[in-house]
Formats: sequence, C-alpha cells, structure tokens
Amino acid sequence: MNSCLYKARVMHHRLAPRPHRFDYKVFLFCLDLEELDTLSARLRWLSHNRFNLFNFRDSDHLQLPAGNPDTAADIRQHLSTYLQSHDIQTNPSIGRIMLLTNCRTLGHQFNPVSFYFIYDQSDRPLCSVVEVGNTFGEMKPYFVGPDALHGSTFRQKTRKYFYVSPFSDMDTWFDFDLSLPEEKLRIKIDDYDAEGHRFFISSLTGRRVPLTDANLLRYFFSIPFITLKVIGLIHWEAFKLWLKKIPFHRKAANADLQKGVYRPYRR
Repeated sequence: MNSCLYKARVMHHRLAPRPHRFDYKVFLFCLDLEELDTLSARLRWLSHNRFNLFNFRDSDHLQLPAGNPDTAADIRQHLSTYLQSHDIQTNPSIGRIMLLTNCRTLGHQFNPVSFYFIYDQSDRPLCSVVEVGNTFGEMKPYFVGPDALHGSTFRQKTRKYFYVSPFSDMDTWFDFDLSLPEEKLRIKIDDYDAEGHRFFISSLTGRRVPLTDANLLRYFFSIPFITLKVIGLIHWEAFKLWLKKIPFHRKAANADLQKGVYRPYRR
C-alpha cells in the first residue's frame, strides 16, 4: 500500500504590514487514488463516497465545470482531463497519483489546500497540482509542471488571482516549494506582493505513519473534528488580524482579480 497518514504541523508567519505568527498540529491523509476502494474495504473507519468516521468523497475535490459531459466522472478522471488541458498526456504516461488532503470527519469537510503528486508509469515524479480552497466553498487548482521539478522538489512561482484571505491582496504571487511526500513531509508556500517582496510564509512539515484503524482512532481522539478545528482557527486568527488593523479586502470589490475559479460562490 502506498497510502499513509502524516502527523504534521502547520506554520503561518505574516511578515507585513505587521508581524503575526501561529502554528498548530494536524494530521493528513496521503492517498493513492488507485487504492481508494481497497482502503474502504480494508479499513473500518475510512470509506470512499460513504458516510463514516472519515470519508473520502470525490466531489470534494477537482471537478469539471458544470455541463461538461464527464461531470459525473471520478476524481482520477477529472484530474486526467485537467492534466490534458496542460499538455500532459495521461494515456499511457500517468501512473501513481498521490493526494495529500483532509477527509470528511463525520460528514464535515474543509480543505484549505490539497496537493496532488503525479508520477509516470516508471514511478518517476511528473507534475503536481495544488488545489486551494477558501471559506466560500470555492476552489482553484494551480498546475506545477515538469519544468518545475528539481530533484525531488517542485519549485514554481505563479500569480494567485484567488480570494484566499481578506487580509491578502489577490494580485500577488504564490511561491510553491513542494517536496515529494516520503518518510518526511516538507511543503512550503510563500506569498510575494506585486513588487516582489515576500510578506507571508507558510509551511507544512511532518512524518509518515501507517494508515491503520488504530491510528485513525488515535488521531481522531487526539485532534477531534480536525476539519472544524482548521476552519475555526482560520476565523480566530482572522479576528486577531482585524484587531491589528491589517488592511481588509472585500471579495465583491475584486471580482476582476478572481480568475480560473472552480465552484464560484453565488450570493
């Protein structure tokens, strides 16, 4: 089995316009998309598209736009179509696809970011996709192509053009630094403003642990309702940023800077 869990820590450090830092413990699933049904049959507390303590649901992730004839496809098919739009030949070049993410916990889901690591049929890393979500239920995928691979790490800067936080301008840049998930987990995403100044640092570090029923129960009780914890911390830290009088950007005021958004929010 390639699938596993990661016991991890998230760190956010805002450098400007005023310093603000926090970190917290999490656990994450790293799932081989070919193993989803096998895992669901083998594990008591993890299911695929079915309610459980933990539930991986295809529709929580990358979806084709409404009206596409393949809208009902599973996650691997959606990803294959997306990769083809970026000139990645998915047949026969695609092999293992690992997805680092949160699963639904007792039906509740929130994923601020998920990471796909795509390998070829010889199990060599090919590309990555970073799937960013916000509290409006919107999602935006960022393609990190073969040219971004340096050894075992993908490095790429890309325009954000997405409403992630009301305390960050959308006309900024993500700097992705994504090491392949192995025994250790090391992911870093920095934010740069339009002038090229880094104003935000975030990291995700951890270690691999087996994906077993015992570990699923252990992490559920050590960090109960992890998806609620994550969204709760987002709002709590946002309140502290508001108290520090960090400039606030309203979503409706920047519609032209929200590009390539999947599942756009409609009021």
